[in-house]
Amino acid sequence: MSRLLIRNARLVNEGQVFDADVLVANGRIEKIAASIEGADEPVEIDAKGQWLLPGMIDDQVHFREPGAPDKGSFYSESRAAVAGGITSFMDMPNTHPATLDLQSLADKKRRAALHSVANYGFHFGVSHDNLDTVAGLDPCEVAGVKVFMGASTGNMLVDDPRILDRLFAEVPTILLAHCEHTPSILANEQRLRERFGERIPAVAHPLIRDAEACYRSSSFAVELAQRHGTRLHVLHLTSARELALFEDKPLAEKHITAEVCLHHLLFDDRDYHRLGHQIKCNPAIKTRADRDALRLALLSDRLDVIGTDHAPHTWAQKQLGYREAPSGLPLVQHALPALLELVADGHLPLTTLVAKTSHRVADLFAIPDRGYLREGYWADLVLIKPEPQGKPVSSQPILARCGWTPFAERSFRHSVSTTLVSGHLAWHNGQVVDSCQGLPLHFLR
Repeated sequence: MSRLLIRNARLVNEGQVFDADVLVANGRIEKIAASIEGADEPVEIDAKGQWLLPGMIDDQVHFREPGAPDKGSFYSESRAAVAGGITSFMDMPNTHPATLDLQSLADKKRRAALHSVANYGFHFGVSHDNLDTVAGLDPCEVAGVKVFMGASTGNMLVDDPRILDRLFAEVPTILLAHCEHTPSILANEQRLRERFGERIPAVAHPLIRDAEACYRSSSFAVELAQRHGTRLHVLHLTSARELALFEDKPLAEKHITAEVCLHHLLFDDRDYHRLGHQIKCNPAIKTRADRDALRLALLSDRLDVIGTDHAPHTWAQKQLGYREAPSGLPLVQHALPALLELVADGHLPLTTLVAKTSHRVADLFAIPDRGYLREGYWADLVLIKPEPQGKPVSSQPILARCGWTPFAERSFRHSVSTTLVSGHLAWHNGQVVDSCQGLPLHFLR
């Protein structure tokens, strides 16, 4: 598809909401105007009554390829992503094998080029054994470098202070950190095991992976970044206390930033009684007060971006006992409809949501020509249709390979009617357009 015209849309971009037509040609936005006539007979979409947003850029997903085909792949999870209004994703390195060397990174890029309908980028992993490789990375070839500062398993746990000190001093690009303090978590779990034995309930998860464990690790990461001048991005904040570690000022004026994820904005610890291990994730969903503090922080510049941390597991795995049930939940397919509930309920202005899911993500990761509705930019576009009566999640098939969603009993007041990825239809009228092929993200650093 070389040309496409969107008529009568209500654009949401850079703090403004206005009516306009948008002409897409050769993958990019060629023209934005109140009315576009004589456009050489392109395909037309009448968007009357719909919002037109820049597509969500998700800075944190686990699409499970390679190594876990029963949980997901670039093909299955990217299809779910475009249905949820996500046009670009950045995949995490804790796959099998982990992305700890250049060969594994190249393999992921090759796989995504063949199978992803969304644009793609990849974070590089850190272990105790690959610091020389990390230090020599080309900053333009990776989305970022991801470190698990505790609360992980296998070769990707980095908890040696000397290794961390060197990493923060030498990392050549943005460093993303998962921050939980493992000794605190182990001590909390032991106390709960003494009380419940092997039958620890799901509701105990935020008591085990508590706010103190998060704060101890996050504050240490911030201290290291301040010491070395590291460009640090702390992932998935979950507690009110952690917010004090981050400055409320524009992105361009700081080198330490923070992400919040949609499940920590939409669920709280009361939901464990209903959903159990479906919402077991690391770091844990915490109290209502924590959730409300995170929502409030989005109104300022203390929290910079919103991601999903999409991390699917099979339904059978989620039915296991506490110690066996894995952490993580599938979220990309309902990302924007779920987040728009915050807008509908008055918790978040629509323009702020667009800034935190698109504008700021492109800025933070130095992604050129994406994340905004601007002439000359790639046409990563999402049309949002109001659903005044609410659209049940159950009315659409689950596209993620795992086949389930924590939103199964919900209805959302907005739906994604159309998604364009680099100017090509990827999702339209309830169907994935499999001929769409995502492009590699570029990082201008």
